[in-house]
Formats: sequence, structure tokens, C-alpha cells
Amino acid sequence: MKTLRADGLETRARLKESAQRLFALRGVDGVTVQEIVSAAGQRNNASLHYHFGSKHDLLKELVLDGARFIDARRQEMLDRLEADKALSVRSLVEALALPLLEVSTQTGQRTYIRMIANLQLSDRAFLREAVGDTWNTGYRRCLAHLAELLPQLPPPILEQRLSLVGIYGSAIWAAWEAAQDLEAPNRFWGPAHSVENVLDTLQATLEVLPSESTLALLAPTPEPPAGRRPRGKSGATTANRN
Repeated sequence: MKTLRADGLETRARLKESAQRLFALRGVDGVTVQEIVSAAGQRNNASLHYHFGSKHDLLKELVLDGARFIDARRQEMLDRLEADKALSVRSLVEALALPLLEVSTQTGQRTYIRMIANLQLSDRAFLREAVGDTWNTGYRRCLAHLAELLPQLPPPILEQRLSLVGIYGSAIWAAWEAAQDLEAPNRFWGPAHSVENVLDTLQATLEVLPSESTLALLAPTPEPPAGRRPRGKSGATTANRN
């Protein structure tokens, strides 16, 4: 006989697994408490309210489960890169991407990336509030290092490139995760080079120099007040340092 505590933990785990998959496939607003409870093999909504409080409390716990893992792995990778003086655009792209793939394959959260991708489209404010400043330290460290490694990019271009990498990465890794559910081999993700090739494109997105037409549309950099000069060699370099 299982103890009551063991039964409770098993029920809790089933509710989380069922909710995450439903949120990933249909979005948070497209899933009811009753559907989560039924998918988890429970009889009434009270089980979800007993273990989590509400649907959004459950969602927040699911988000944080993955965020903690991802941030810890990113910080481990960054600590090693900094100690070995091995920081590069490529290594930082890997620090951004690989922990996200690991959370799906190593923690059993096989629908986590798709759930997050849905939230980014439907409720970014909730996602930002749930993660806060506590569980994105590794992400912010990556962005700070990238700014130092890409001083040739004007700050507005770099800022937009970082957002593009986030948007692109969210979509492409969600597609990668979905392919892991397929029984038949996937033509895109089947080749051994596929993940590395995607990382190449993310790196290229950051490193490619902006075209003359893009640069021509940039707002002019304001001149510093009389008597004050930038501390760096150029306005772009100074802005990236600060």
C-alpha cells in the first residue's frame, strides 16, 4: 500500500505533467481546470485546487521548475567559460540555447519549450513576472558578455538582434521539441548536424554586419554636452560598456 504522502506526490506530478502538455499544445486560455484534472486521471477539480490553488498558480510552478534548471545550467556554463577565458559569441549562443534543450530531455519536462513559446505569444507579462530577476541571471550575464564581444554593432542594432535571437530561438526550439514526440524520423531534425546548424544561424544573426541601408535609417547619436567626451573610443563602444 502506498502511503498517503506518496499518493499525494504522485497525483501532484500527474497534474503537472498533464497541465504542461495541454498548455503547450493548446495555450493556457484554451485549457480548463476540468480538462487538466481529467487528463491526470482525477475525478474532480478539488484535487488541482488542493495541490496548487489555481490554474495560474500551477502554471507559475511549471514555469519556475524549468527556469530554475535552465538558469543553474547557464550559470555553470558561464562560470566555466569565464574561468577558462573561453568566452565567444558561439559559446554564449550555446549557453543560451543548450540548457533549454536539456530541460526538455533531462528533466522529463518534454513539453516545456512549447509551453513557454505559447506564453511568450499570449502573456509575456505573466512570464516576466513569474521568472522575475531571480531566475534569469544567467540570461542577463549572457547578454552582457555579448554586448562586450560585439562592439562593432550600434546599440539599437544589437538590442534588436538579441530580441530576434530570442524570438527565433523560441520558435525553432519549440519545433525541435515537437519533433521529439514523433515516432517516425523527422527529415529536418534527423541529421546529426541539425542542432549545430541552427546554432550557426543564431550566431550569424548576431555577428553579421548591418547593411548600409539599415545604418542609414538609424537615428543619429546625440552629441555629448559641451566639455564632456565619451570615455570609450567611440559612441557605440561606450554605450556597450555602460
